[in-house]
Amino acid sequence: MPRWKAFFSQYLRWSSTVTQAFVLCVVTFCVVLPLCCHQLLYSYFFIRSMYLDSMSEEVLQESLSRGQDALRFWQSASTTTAAAAASSRLSDIAQHPELLVTVVTARRNEGRDFHYLLQVMRQLSGIVGSCGERRCAEVVVCDVESGPQENQDAKLLEAHFKVIRRSPQEQLKNREHINTFEREKRDYVFCLRKGWELVKPKNMVVLEDDALPRQDFFTVVKDLLSRRFAFHTLYIKLYHPERLQRYWNPEPYRILEWVGLGLVGATALLLTFPYWNPCSFSFTLSAGHLIFFTLYFMAAAELLGRHYLLEIRRFSPQLYAVSPATECCTPAMLYPGNASLRVAEYLDGSFCIKGNAKDMVLYHMARTIPGERSHSVEPNLITHIGAYSSVRANPSRPKLL
Repeated sequence: MPRWKAFFSQYLRWSSTVTQAFVLCVVTFCVVLPLCCHQLLYSYFFIRSMYLDSMSEEVLQESLSRGQDALRFWQSASTTTAAAAASSRLSDIAQHPELLVTVVTARRNEGRDFHYLLQVMRQLSGIVGSCGERRCAEVVVCDVESGPQENQDAKLLEAHFKVIRRSPQEQLKNREHINTFEREKRDYVFCLRKGWELVKPKNMVVLEDDALPRQDFFTVVKDLLSRRFAFHTLYIKLYHPERLQRYWNPEPYRILEWVGLGLVGATALLLTFPYWNPCSFSFTLSAGHLIFFTLYFMAAAELLGRHYLLEIRRFSPQLYAVSPATECCTPAMLYPGNASLRVAEYLDGSFCIKGNAKDMVLYHMARTIPGERSHSVEPNLITHIGAYSSVRANPSRPKLL
Protein backbone atom coordinates (compact mmCIF):
# COMPACT_ATOMS: atom_id res chain seq x y z
CA MET A 1 0.00 0.00 0.00
CA PRO A 2 1.40 3.47 -0.88
CA ARG A 3 2.55 5.58 2.07
CA TRP A 4 -0.04 8.28 1.50
CA LYS A 5 -2.84 5.72 1.57
CA ALA A 6 -1.44 4.23 4.76
CA PHE A 7 -1.29 7.70 6.32
CA PHE A 8 -4.88 8.54 5.40
CA SER A 9 -6.20 5.17 6.48
CA GLN A 10 -4.47 5.52 9.85
CA TYR A 11 -5.20 9.15 10.73
CA LEU A 12 -8.26 10.21 8.73
CA ARG A 13 -10.74 7.62 9.91
CA TRP A 14 -13.28 8.75 12.53
CA SER A 15 -11.83 6.54 15.26
CA SER A 16 -8.60 8.58 15.09
CA THR A 17 -8.41 11.33 17.71
CA VAL A 18 -6.50 13.50 15.20
CA THR A 19 -9.47 13.37 12.82
CA GLN A 20 -11.91 14.02 15.64
CA ALA A 21 -9.90 17.01 16.87
CA PHE A 22 -9.65 18.44 13.34
CA VAL A 23 -13.38 18.09 12.65
CA LEU A 24 -14.27 19.51 16.06
CA CYS A 25 -12.11 22.60 15.44
CA VAL A 26 -13.50 23.14 11.93
CA VAL A 27 -17.12 22.84 13.09
CA THR A 28 -16.56 25.06 16.15
CA PHE A 29 -14.41 27.83 14.70
CA CYS A 30 -15.64 27.87 11.10
CA VAL A 31 -19.35 27.14 11.54
CA VAL A 32 -20.82 27.35 15.05
CA LEU A 33 -19.04 30.40 16.46
CA PRO A 34 -19.29 32.51 13.27
CA LEU A 35 -23.03 31.79 13.07
CA CYS A 36 -23.62 32.54 16.76
CA CYS A 37 -21.29 35.51 17.19
CA HIS A 38 -21.38 37.54 13.97
CA GLN A 39 -23.69 40.11 15.61
CA LEU A 40 -21.88 40.27 18.96
CA LEU A 41 -20.10 43.62 19.09
CA TYR A 42 -17.09 42.49 21.14
CA SER A 43 -16.55 39.14 19.44
CA TYR A 44 -13.79 38.53 16.89
CA PHE A 45 -16.50 37.22 14.57
CA PHE A 46 -18.45 40.49 14.59
CA ILE A 47 -19.04 41.59 10.98
CA ARG A 48 -18.19 45.25 11.35
CA SER A 49 -18.97 46.28 7.78
CA MET A 50 -22.46 44.80 7.99
CA TYR A 51 -23.66 45.70 11.48
CA LEU A 52 -21.60 48.50 13.06
CA ASP A 53 -23.38 51.46 11.46
CA SER A 54 -26.88 50.19 12.17
CA MET A 55 -26.03 49.16 15.75
CA SER A 56 -24.36 52.51 16.45
CA GLU A 57 -27.39 54.37 15.11
CA GLU A 58 -29.73 52.22 17.20
CA VAL A 59 -27.77 52.92 20.39
CA LEU A 60 -27.71 56.66 19.62
CA GLN A 61 -31.48 56.68 19.12
CA GLU A 62 -32.04 54.77 22.37
CA SER A 63 -29.85 57.25 24.25
CA LEU A 64 -31.62 60.20 22.63
CA SER A 65 -35.01 58.81 23.61
CA ARG A 66 -33.79 58.16 27.16
CA GLY A 67 -32.41 61.70 27.35
CA GLN A 68 -35.66 63.26 26.19
CA ASP A 69 -37.61 61.15 28.69
CA ALA A 70 -35.25 62.28 31.45
CA LEU A 71 -35.71 65.92 30.43
CA ARG A 72 -39.50 65.61 30.63
CA PHE A 73 -39.19 63.78 33.96
CA TRP A 74 -37.14 66.51 35.64
CA GLN A 75 -39.14 69.32 34.09
CA SER A 76 -42.35 67.85 35.47
CA ALA A 77 -40.87 66.75 38.83
CA SER A 78 -41.35 70.12 40.51
CA THR A 79 -45.05 70.17 39.57
CA THR A 80 -45.77 66.66 40.87
CA THR A 81 -46.29 66.45 44.62
CA ALA A 82 -44.71 63.02 45.13
CA ALA A 83 -41.74 63.82 42.89
CA ALA A 84 -41.23 67.16 44.59
CA ALA A 85 -41.20 65.49 48.01
CA ALA A 86 -38.66 62.91 46.84
CA SER A 87 -36.53 65.64 45.28
CA SER A 88 -36.50 67.67 48.47
CA ARG A 89 -35.27 64.64 50.39
CA LEU A 90 -32.47 64.13 47.85
CA SER A 91 -31.38 67.76 48.17
CA ASP A 92 -31.04 67.44 51.97
CA ILE A 93 -27.48 66.16 52.44
CA ALA A 94 -26.62 64.32 55.66
CA GLN A 95 -23.23 64.76 57.30
CA HIS A 96 -20.70 61.90 57.44
CA PRO A 97 -22.66 59.51 55.18
CA GLU A 98 -21.44 56.01 54.49
CA LEU A 99 -21.18 56.88 50.79
CA LEU A 100 -21.23 60.10 48.78
CA VAL A 101 -21.80 60.01 45.02
CA THR A 102 -20.42 63.08 43.24
CA VAL A 103 -21.43 63.49 39.61
CA VAL A 104 -19.00 65.72 37.66
CA THR A 105 -20.60 67.61 34.80
CA ALA A 106 -19.88 70.35 32.27
CA ARG A 107 -21.86 71.90 29.46
CA ARG A 108 -21.67 69.94 26.21
CA ASN A 109 -21.45 71.82 22.94
CA GLU A 110 -22.32 68.68 21.01
CA GLY A 111 -24.90 66.07 21.90
CA ARG A 112 -26.91 68.47 24.06
CA ASP A 113 -30.18 66.77 23.12
CA PHE A 114 -29.00 63.54 24.72
CA HIS A 115 -29.01 65.13 28.21
CA TYR A 116 -26.51 62.65 29.64
CA LEU A 117 -26.51 64.26 33.07
CA LEU A 118 -30.30 64.08 33.33
CA GLN A 119 -30.22 60.40 32.35
CA VAL A 120 -27.64 59.63 35.04
CA MET A 121 -29.45 61.61 37.75
CA ARG A 122 -32.79 60.01 36.93
CA GLN A 123 -31.21 56.56 37.25
CA LEU A 124 -29.52 57.50 40.53
CA SER A 125 -32.74 58.92 41.95
CA GLY A 126 -34.44 55.61 41.14
CA ILE A 127 -31.88 53.27 42.71
CA VAL A 128 -30.62 55.35 45.65
CA GLY A 129 -33.61 54.21 47.71
CA SER A 130 -33.05 50.50 47.08
CA CYS A 131 -31.10 49.89 50.30
CA GLY A 132 -34.05 49.90 52.70
CA GLU A 133 -35.12 52.63 55.10
CA ARG A 134 -31.91 54.61 54.67
CA ARG A 135 -30.70 55.90 51.31
CA CYS A 136 -27.86 53.99 49.71
CA ALA A 137 -25.84 57.22 49.38
CA GLU A 138 -25.96 60.98 49.39
CA VAL A 139 -25.83 62.41 45.88
CA VAL A 140 -24.44 65.76 44.72
CA VAL A 141 -23.81 67.33 41.32
CA CYS A 142 -20.50 69.11 40.72
CA ASP A 143 -20.94 71.60 37.87
CA VAL A 144 -17.49 72.59 36.61
CA GLU A 145 -18.71 74.79 33.75
CA SER A 146 -16.74 78.06 33.83
CA GLY A 147 -17.60 79.42 30.38
CA PRO A 148 -19.96 82.30 29.71
CA GLN A 149 -22.90 79.96 29.04
CA GLU A 150 -24.63 78.02 31.81
CA ASN A 151 -24.89 74.28 32.07
CA GLN A 152 -28.65 74.13 31.57
CA ASP A 153 -29.03 70.50 32.68
CA ALA A 154 -27.27 71.22 35.99
CA LYS A 155 -29.45 74.33 36.39
CA LEU A 156 -32.58 72.22 35.97
CA LEU A 157 -31.41 69.84 38.73
CA GLU A 158 -30.84 72.57 41.31
CA ALA A 159 -34.37 72.11 42.64
CA HIS A 160 -33.74 68.41 43.22
CA PHE A 161 -30.06 67.95 44.17
CA LYS A 162 -27.29 69.85 45.87
CA VAL A 163 -25.21 71.42 43.06
CA ILE A 164 -21.61 72.43 43.75
CA ARG A 165 -19.99 75.21 41.70
CA ARG A 166 -16.93 77.39 41.82
CA SER A 167 -17.34 80.92 43.11
CA PRO A 168 -17.41 83.70 40.44
CA GLN A 169 -13.81 84.59 41.33
CA GLU A 170 -12.71 80.96 40.97
CA GLN A 171 -14.53 80.69 37.64
CA LEU A 172 -12.68 83.73 36.28
CA LYS A 173 -9.37 82.28 37.42
CA ASN A 174 -10.23 78.92 35.86
CA ARG A 175 -10.68 80.48 32.42
CA GLU A 176 -6.93 80.82 31.95
CA HIS A 177 -5.62 79.17 28.81
CA ILE A 178 -4.55 75.60 29.63
CA ASN A 179 -4.79 72.38 27.64
CA THR A 180 -7.94 70.27 27.77
CA PHE A 181 -6.38 67.46 29.80
CA GLU A 182 -5.07 69.76 32.53
CA ARG A 183 -8.42 71.56 32.74
CA GLU A 184 -10.24 68.25 33.06
CA LYS A 185 -7.87 67.21 35.86
CA ARG A 186 -8.33 70.49 37.76
CA ASP A 187 -12.10 70.16 37.50
CA TYR A 188 -11.89 66.63 38.87
CA VAL A 189 -9.70 67.71 41.79
CA PHE A 190 -12.11 70.55 42.59
CA CYS A 191 -15.04 68.10 42.79
CA LEU A 192 -13.08 65.64 44.92
CA ARG A 193 -12.21 68.30 47.48
CA LYS A 194 -15.57 70.07 47.52
CA GLY A 195 -17.44 66.80 47.94
CA TRP A 196 -15.26 65.90 50.90
CA GLU A 197 -15.55 69.35 52.49
CA LEU A 198 -19.33 69.35 52.09
CA VAL A 199 -20.18 66.23 54.15
CA LYS A 200 -16.90 64.42 55.00
CA PRO A 201 -18.15 61.03 53.77
CA LYS A 202 -16.72 57.69 54.86
CA ASN A 203 -16.37 56.68 51.20
CA MET A 204 -16.80 58.48 47.89
CA VAL A 205 -17.82 57.53 44.36
CA VAL A 206 -17.09 60.00 41.57
CA LEU A 207 -19.08 59.58 38.37
CA GLU A 208 -18.67 61.53 35.17
CA ASP A 209 -21.96 62.79 33.78
CA ASP A 210 -22.13 60.12 31.07
CA ALA A 211 -21.66 57.16 33.43
CA LEU A 212 -25.10 55.54 33.75
CA PRO A 213 -25.20 53.29 36.86
CA ARG A 214 -26.64 49.80 36.54
CA GLN A 215 -29.53 48.64 38.74
CA ASP A 216 -27.21 46.70 41.09
CA PHE A 217 -24.74 49.59 41.40
CA PHE A 218 -25.15 50.28 45.12
CA THR A 219 -25.51 46.61 46.04
CA VAL A 220 -22.14 45.79 44.48
CA VAL A 221 -20.42 48.92 45.85
CA LYS A 222 -21.62 47.99 49.35
CA ASP A 223 -20.25 44.47 48.89
CA LEU A 224 -16.90 45.83 47.64
CA LEU A 225 -16.57 48.08 50.67
CA SER A 226 -17.19 45.10 52.95
CA ARG A 227 -14.18 43.23 51.53
CA ARG A 228 -10.87 43.42 53.35
CA PHE A 229 -8.86 44.79 50.42
CA ALA A 230 -11.02 47.93 50.07
CA PHE A 231 -9.39 50.02 52.77
CA HIS A 232 -5.90 49.23 51.56
CA THR A 233 -6.44 50.67 48.10
CA LEU A 234 -6.19 54.13 46.60
CA TYR A 235 -9.11 53.62 44.24
CA ILE A 236 -11.35 50.98 42.70
CA LYS A 237 -12.28 51.43 39.04
CA LEU A 238 -15.90 50.59 38.36
CA TYR A 239 -15.58 50.70 34.57
CA HIS A 240 -13.16 49.57 31.88
CA PRO A 241 -14.01 49.81 28.15
CA GLU A 242 -15.51 46.56 26.91
CA ARG A 243 -13.33 46.52 23.82
CA LEU A 244 -10.25 46.36 26.10
CA GLN A 245 -11.48 43.47 28.27
CA ARG A 246 -10.12 40.65 26.13
CA TYR A 247 -7.90 37.84 27.41
CA TRP A 248 -5.23 38.55 24.78
CA ASN A 249 -3.85 41.39 26.83
CA PRO A 250 -0.63 42.29 28.63
CA GLU A 251 -2.39 42.08 32.02
CA PRO A 252 -0.87 38.97 33.73
CA TYR A 253 -3.96 38.12 35.78
CA ARG A 254 -6.06 37.78 32.62
CA ILE A 255 -3.62 35.26 31.15
CA LEU A 256 -3.90 33.20 34.34
CA GLU A 257 -7.70 33.48 34.24
CA TRP A 258 -7.66 32.41 30.59
CA VAL A 259 -5.49 29.34 31.19
CA GLY A 260 -7.55 28.43 34.25
CA LEU A 261 -10.78 28.63 32.26
CA GLY A 262 -9.30 26.36 29.59
CA LEU A 263 -8.09 23.80 32.13
CA VAL A 264 -11.43 23.68 33.95
CA GLY A 265 -13.38 23.34 30.71
CA ALA A 266 -11.05 20.67 29.35
CA THR A 267 -11.07 18.62 32.57
CA ALA A 268 -14.86 18.79 32.89
CA LEU A 269 -15.37 17.70 29.29
CA LEU A 270 -12.92 14.79 29.44
CA LEU A 271 -14.49 13.57 32.70
CA THR A 272 -17.92 13.70 31.05
CA PHE A 273 -17.05 11.57 28.00
CA PRO A 274 -17.21 8.17 29.79
CA TYR A 275 -20.83 8.94 30.80
CA TRP A 276 -22.12 10.97 27.84
CA ASN A 277 -20.50 10.74 24.42
CA PRO A 278 -23.09 11.01 21.62
CA CYS A 279 -20.46 11.56 18.89
CA SER A 280 -18.37 8.54 19.95
CA PHE A 281 -15.26 10.62 20.66
CA SER A 282 -12.25 8.57 21.73
CA PHE A 283 -10.62 11.26 23.87
CA THR A 284 -9.38 10.29 27.34
CA LEU A 285 -8.05 12.16 30.35
CA SER A 286 -4.45 12.04 29.09
CA ALA A 287 -1.88 14.85 29.04
CA GLY A 288 -2.07 15.33 25.26
CA HIS A 289 -5.86 15.47 25.14
CA LEU A 290 -5.98 17.77 28.19
CA ILE A 291 -3.59 20.21 26.48
CA PHE A 292 -5.63 20.11 23.26
CA PHE A 293 -8.94 20.85 24.97
CA THR A 294 -7.36 23.51 27.18
CA LEU A 295 -6.20 25.34 24.05
CA TYR A 296 -9.57 24.64 22.40
CA PHE A 297 -11.55 26.26 25.23
CA MET A 298 -9.09 29.15 25.49
CA ALA A 299 -9.45 29.89 21.77
CA ALA A 300 -13.25 29.59 21.92
CA ALA A 301 -13.48 31.93 24.93
CA GLU A 302 -11.26 34.59 23.34
CA LEU A 303 -13.01 34.48 19.98
CA LEU A 304 -16.45 34.59 21.59
CA GLY A 305 -15.42 37.59 23.72
CA ARG A 306 -14.42 37.78 27.38
CA HIS A 307 -16.95 40.58 27.88
CA TYR A 308 -19.83 38.14 27.42
CA LEU A 309 -18.37 35.61 29.84
CA LEU A 310 -17.98 38.33 32.47
CA GLU A 311 -21.73 39.01 32.29
CA ILE A 312 -22.33 35.66 34.03
CA ARG A 313 -20.88 37.22 37.20
CA ARG A 314 -23.87 39.56 37.52
CA PHE A 315 -25.88 36.79 39.21
CA SER A 316 -24.52 37.89 42.59
CA PRO A 317 -22.47 40.81 43.99
CA GLN A 318 -20.09 38.26 45.50
CA LEU A 319 -19.22 36.99 42.02
CA TYR A 320 -17.88 40.33 40.79
CA ALA A 321 -14.14 39.98 40.25
CA VAL A 322 -11.56 42.37 41.69
CA SER A 323 -8.20 42.60 39.98
CA PRO A 324 -5.26 45.03 39.69
CA ALA A 325 -6.33 48.29 38.03
CA THR A 326 -5.78 48.91 34.34
CA GLU A 327 -4.70 52.20 32.80
CA CYS A 328 -7.61 53.58 30.84
CA CYS A 329 -10.49 55.77 31.83
CA THR A 330 -12.06 57.24 34.97
CA PRO A 331 -15.82 57.62 34.35
CA ALA A 332 -16.65 55.75 37.56
CA MET A 333 -14.25 55.58 40.52
CA LEU A 334 -14.70 54.42 44.12
CA TYR A 335 -12.45 56.03 46.73
CA PRO A 336 -12.62 54.13 50.05
CA GLY A 337 -12.07 56.06 53.28
CA ASN A 338 -10.21 59.33 52.80
CA ALA A 339 -8.46 58.13 49.62
CA SER A 340 -10.16 60.92 47.64
CA LEU A 341 -8.04 63.49 49.50
CA ARG A 342 -4.84 61.63 48.66
CA VAL A 343 -5.91 61.34 45.02
CA ALA A 344 -6.58 65.11 44.88
CA GLU A 345 -3.13 65.78 46.31
CA TYR A 346 -1.42 63.42 43.85
CA LEU A 347 -3.26 64.91 40.89
CA ASP A 348 -2.42 68.43 42.03
CA GLY A 349 1.26 67.56 41.85
CA SER A 350 1.11 66.57 38.18
CA PHE A 351 0.52 68.55 35.01
CA CYS A 352 -1.65 66.69 32.50
CA ILE A 353 -1.07 66.70 28.76
CA LYS A 354 -2.09 64.46 25.87
CA GLY A 355 -0.77 60.99 26.64
CA ASN A 356 -0.60 61.78 30.34
CA ALA A 357 -4.23 62.48 31.28
CA LYS A 358 -5.55 62.06 34.80
CA ASP A 359 -6.22 58.32 34.38
CA MET A 360 -2.58 57.71 33.43
CA VAL A 361 -1.34 59.89 36.30
CA LEU A 362 -3.42 57.92 38.82
CA TYR A 363 -2.30 54.59 37.38
CA HIS A 364 1.35 55.66 37.60
CA MET A 365 0.93 56.96 41.17
CA ALA A 366 -0.68 53.75 42.40
CA ARG A 367 2.19 51.72 40.93
CA THR A 368 5.10 53.89 42.10
CA ILE A 369 4.12 55.34 45.50
CA PRO A 370 5.00 52.89 48.30
CA GLY A 371 1.94 51.49 50.06
CA GLU A 372 -0.56 52.54 47.40
CA ARG A 373 -2.59 50.03 45.42
CA SER A 374 -5.39 50.24 42.88
CA HIS A 375 -8.02 47.81 41.70
CA SER A 376 -10.68 47.28 39.04
CA VAL A 377 -14.01 45.49 39.36
CA GLU A 378 -15.46 43.34 36.57
CA PRO A 379 -17.99 43.35 34.99
CA ASN A 380 -18.64 47.09 34.74
CA LEU A 381 -20.97 48.79 37.20
CA ILE A 382 -21.87 51.57 34.78
CA THR A 383 -22.74 51.91 31.12
CA HIS A 384 -20.73 54.58 29.34
CA ILE A 385 -23.39 56.47 27.35
CA GLY A 386 -21.27 59.47 26.32
CA ALA A 387 -21.07 59.13 22.56
CA TYR A 388 -20.33 62.88 22.40
CA SER A 389 -17.45 64.10 24.56
CA SER A 390 -17.48 67.45 26.35
CA VAL A 391 -13.69 67.82 26.16
CA ARG A 392 -12.59 66.17 22.90
CA ALA A 393 -13.39 66.48 19.20
CA ASN A 394 -16.39 64.42 18.06
CA PRO A 395 -17.22 62.75 14.74
CA SER A 396 -20.47 63.72 13.05
CA ARG A 397 -22.05 60.37 13.96
CA PRO A 398 -20.14 58.46 16.66
CA LYS A 399 -19.60 54.72 16.32
CA LEU A 400 -19.66 52.05 19.01
CA LEU A 401 -16.13 50.93 18.08
